[in-house]
Amino acid sequence: MPLGRRCLWLWSLRLGSTVGVGSQKPSASLGEPAPPVPRAWCIFRSLSALIKTEGISRSLCLLRVSDFTGTESNGDESTQGLERISRSAGNACQAASVLPPFSLAFFESSCDKDAILNILSVLTDLLSLGTVRRIHYVISKGCSEALLQALTTAAQTEPLDHSVLLPLLRLLARVGQRDRKFGLKVQKAEATDIILSLARRNLGHHLHLTHCLWVLRVCASNVTTGTTLGINGAMELLFKVITPYSKRHVRTVRAAIEALAALLKSKSNSRRAVNRGYLGGLLKLYQDWHHHDVSNNYIYIRRGLLLCLKHITNIQLGRETFLGSRGMEILFTSVQDCLSCKNLDPITTTVTQILRKCYPKESLPVVTMRSSYFFPLPGNAKAEAPCEGSEGDYESDGEEEVDKDLDNEDVESKEEDYDLETDVNKLRSSPVLDRPEEELGQYEALCPELSHNFQELESESEEERSLEDRAESLPSTPSHFIPSTTSVKHPNYRHRNQIVTEMGPGPGEKDFKVPLQSWKKQEKCRWNLIDEKRDVKAAQDASSCEEEDPARSHTLTLRSLPKEAGWYKKIFYPECEASMNSSPEERLESSDIVKDLLEKHQGDIPFHSPRFYIARARGIKSIPDYKDLAFPDFWGHQPPPYSKPMLERKYGVQREKVLDDVRRLIQPGDVIGRTVFDLDEASHSSPAAPGCLTFFSKFESGNLRKAIQVREFEYDLIMNADVNSNQHHQWFYFEVRDMELAVPYRFNIINCEKFNSQFNYGMQPVMYSVKEALQGRPRWLRAGHDICYYKNHYHCSAVAGGGMRGKCYYTLTFSIKFPHKNDVCYLAYHYPYTYSTMMSHLDILEQNRNPKKVYWRQQTLCQTLGGNPCPLLTITAMPDSKKRDDLEQFYNRPYVFLMARVHPGESNASWVMKGTLEFLVSSDPIADLLRKCFIFKIVPMLNPDGVINGNHRCSLSGDDLNRQWLTPNSQLHPTIYHAKGLLYYLRSIGRTPLVFCDYHGHSQKKNVFVYGCSIKETLWQAGCVVDTAIITEDVGYRTLPKILDKVAPAFVMNSCSFLVEKSRESTARVVVWKEMGVLRSYTMESTYCGCTHGLYKGLQLGTQELEEMGSKFCLGLLILHLKSLPCSKKLIAQAALLLDLEEEITDRAQRSCNNSSLETDDEPPCVEEIDYNTDSCSDGEEDFTELDQEIQECLSWVEGETEDGGVTAGQTCSSKARRGLYISSQPASNSTALPLRSTALGVYNGFESSPA
Repeated sequence: MPLGRRCLWLWSLRLGSTVGVGSQKPSASLGEPAPPVPRAWCIFRSLSALIKTEGISRSLCLLRVSDFTGTESNGDESTQGLERISRSAGNACQAASVLPPFSLAFFESSCDKDAILNILSVLTDLLSLGTVRRIHYVISKGCSEALLQALTTAAQTEPLDHSVLLPLLRLLARVGQRDRKFGLKVQKAEATDIILSLARRNLGHHLHLTHCLWVLRVCASNVTTGTTLGINGAMELLFKVITPYSKRHVRTVRAAIEALAALLKSKSNSRRAVNRGYLGGLLKLYQDWHHHDVSNNYIYIRRGLLLCLKHITNIQLGRETFLGSRGMEILFTSVQDCLSCKNLDPITTTVTQILRKCYPKESLPVVTMRSSYFFPLPGNAKAEAPCEGSEGDYESDGEEEVDKDLDNEDVESKEEDYDLETDVNKLRSSPVLDRPEEELGQYEALCPELSHNFQELESESEEERSLEDRAESLPSTPSHFIPSTTSVKHPNYRHRNQIVTEMGPGPGEKDFKVPLQSWKKQEKCRWNLIDEKRDVKAAQDASSCEEEDPARSHTLTLRSLPKEAGWYKKIFYPECEASMNSSPEERLESSDIVKDLLEKHQGDIPFHSPRFYIARARGIKSIPDYKDLAFPDFWGHQPPPYSKPMLERKYGVQREKVLDDVRRLIQPGDVIGRTVFDLDEASHSSPAAPGCLTFFSKFESGNLRKAIQVREFEYDLIMNADVNSNQHHQWFYFEVRDMELAVPYRFNIINCEKFNSQFNYGMQPVMYSVKEALQGRPRWLRAGHDICYYKNHYHCSAVAGGGMRGKCYYTLTFSIKFPHKNDVCYLAYHYPYTYSTMMSHLDILEQNRNPKKVYWRQQTLCQTLGGNPCPLLTITAMPDSKKRDDLEQFYNRPYVFLMARVHPGESNASWVMKGTLEFLVSSDPIADLLRKCFIFKIVPMLNPDGVINGNHRCSLSGDDLNRQWLTPNSQLHPTIYHAKGLLYYLRSIGRTPLVFCDYHGHSQKKNVFVYGCSIKETLWQAGCVVDTAIITEDVGYRTLPKILDKVAPAFVMNSCSFLVEKSRESTARVVVWKEMGVLRSYTMESTYCGCTHGLYKGLQLGTQELEEMGSKFCLGLLILHLKSLPCSKKLIAQAALLLDLEEEITDRAQRSCNNSSLETDDEPPCVEEIDYNTDSCSDGEEDFTELDQEIQECLSWVEGETEDGGVTAGQTCSSKARRGLYISSQPASNSTALPLRSTALGVYNGFESSPA
């Protein structure tokens, strides 16, 4: 027999043996029958003994109310009902929810003291041994109302019966703190005055008063009830109880302080406290307790006083009074004693929060928050700042990231599903044109592959034949290492990849292809043959551009190298040291240094040429009219041979930085405050003073507006807003020079806007050293320590913000030790990838492709607002011949539409696109097979102007282009308008893309993942009823993400989401899904940080991993084709040989979209919840376990456990902190308790005594 059932059975026997049915209790009159109450009393007494067994308690909790029939007040009927349940319960696990309602029903109607005490005992034991669900259950059955009614009744008895009141108050405190409507119920029962009256009547007895204060604290958690209590004199009552430092009655003092903290959550109570001078008194109390509590025995009392100060300073009057009372100095000084002890973290954290909040607000030290760059818009459009809170101002990361201010304590967070679209009609496909249909004809010219006659297949020029012969003479090797689907899961894959890269394939890996580095070395001869010709052509193109457009006719200067000329002469130019006397600042055409650098460049950086870069950089159009080239973009980047792990966050780093900022206000002696760089004032951009860093950012994609030297090795940096905007501060990229060696320089970027960042969770910025590059290590590296991201004291005034006010800013702080003295280093938010880099990369890809195998067409989609061409690529495989079948296969290939970099600051998207492009044009057999399956339309950079001018999110119009897809403007958003027009055209000719993917970057999530679109999953997540007979949906949209989860190490399926939000209706993903009918319409998000799963778990992603993701996306497309579309036997055989996927692709039934219902059982994925709380965002005030612990220890003490008047010497600091809170003196049994000093706070001016 199960334990629960056996005990219930024993209980029923005990009931029968103790008082049988109809038994009577002896009374004064022999003929008078006894009332039925004692029988129930016996039941509850027995139950009280049994229920302390946890198994019984859990069993009793599960009993159904419907099983119970005896809920009347008659004791015999009730007892019989319980006995029937105990006898009939076939399973003890079905028992017990009947007991709370039975107890409450009996409790409300009973006047017998013993019965009431036993009911309270049963409920106490039942709830103390159970879970939170059990407490919520009894609340739903009216427990709070019944207890309040009992309290009202007990408070009216004279004299007060504390034997009933104390357990009743304990139970009220325990239940009430979990009842969200408890405050309203207290008001409805008119119990506020009763609770205050009980507290006043028990001022002379600390034990009774403590119980009253617990209930008072729970009542005050409701702001409305707390306000009522404040009006009725609750705060004055509490200030009578709170004493300066003393070892007596500390439990009562703690309860009073915590009740006061709950009351002060009400702003009216906070104002009342300030007006009556309580804030200064609280500061003095905190000083007193902090000074005397040298053993840290009373941490929670000190923290409680700080919580009172924290709530008071939520109002402006409180902050002003706090500053006037020297609160900043007092708390800053006191917290210095707490930093070394981890047990004092509750105090340190709360002090840090108060100091951050009360730091006097300042405007950013700039004339206006609008960008330093302005671009006049065409027509009547005006470059106005978007209104605060408007749809255009909705800042999100990639696409799906919602900004929430976690520091706003007065605003509750919205429901996660609030934004989901629940209108089925809006979720359905709606192919409606946003322009006249006749306009679509212009896009026929962007699809030359559909009308190409391929005459070159018969008549090749001698030059093409020669080039092809040279290509065929080389080993048939791809540009990327593409393992099979099975080998990618090999636990030592990364190690094997490195070995193959450096040493060649192992004996068991002869089928694997040579990686990119080896391929480049083997094809170096081909580079040498075409470089000279290409350079001449690029120079001619640049010259023709200059002749056509005088605005482009400008020279570029390579940023000067490190000042130590002898250093690089010795390293690179020992043979011509005497000729190296020219200034490094000379123009590019005449600079001997630049010429020698170009000659000495080894060309070992894949797909990069400084000559190509210079040719392209000359042709760009920028608002600042850039004259300088950043060295990393000129010289190139080579990924390091290792990945860097995510930075382990230093414990307490954030509060250290916050306190360091506060020190500027309190101890300003070492503050310099000198502006050393300013885009708005050229005079500040001159060479800096000795011992000061020199900054610069006026180059392509650069972003740094102002630099202020705070201390000798500390600088505040301000980023420039997006052009024609006053917001979107995230991307930074700047040069710094004249540094000392091995000195930690601290950089504070003080105008960040996002409420949190992956910089709090292991992400590091990147650094490029010129000296390292010239020594053969040209690479961007993750760098920096003591990194954190937190809210600062700067705000946006209405004047500076162009009418927008109230915005707060955040600080990204990091420290860096530079590797060389007097080096030239570049710091960036993420690996930079400029427009000129992209254009030169396309030039190199076009030159290095195999023209007989790769169909490549580079066209201009349109001219941007700034006058720069937006390239459009068409990539596929050349037909095998001019035979009809081969040409028909070519023309009928499905389209894949890819694009990237609609948000300029998401440079990781360009690195992923770089990997995609290099794979597509490579000679890898898998790439060749993929080209035969699809025609790729690619827009590698959708926002060139934003990238060029260092924007983070917008174009020159000041608009987020990924919010313009519903109704793009042909003048303001030309790239979006024409990309959408091209998609419309493909749909109109029956060539809707099979896959559409927009590459993005995400700053607040890890891993790589996609967002897709699904009607059913959106409705499910929103809690709507989905009629599967009416709403049908092909789940093929999940196939590609599942494939990528298997083949791409950085991709995580669990991070994907397929929900459609209202705020995303104008994004590319949703518009292409709804208007073009593309089932597989995705946004692919790549983290700026690193991975939490798979092969790269715990590592920050570098450019190599991002490029790999791009190539793996291509591999996923091939597998998708094999699984979803009809394929020829030849294609299947080739794929099976290359991919080792026979088991996956030989079953043709699984390759049809119509049969993708095999996946319909998949539940919607869990949206990844990422903890963005900093170590100072939460004070733990709502932790119910603290009050429960107080109540339990008090109960143990009341039941007879002794409590010392002090803390034994053998206790640790932690145990003292826990035990010391409950020290109190037990009164003698023959006398009343010693009264608390009603004038305890009389020593402080401004305190008033409460009315009697």
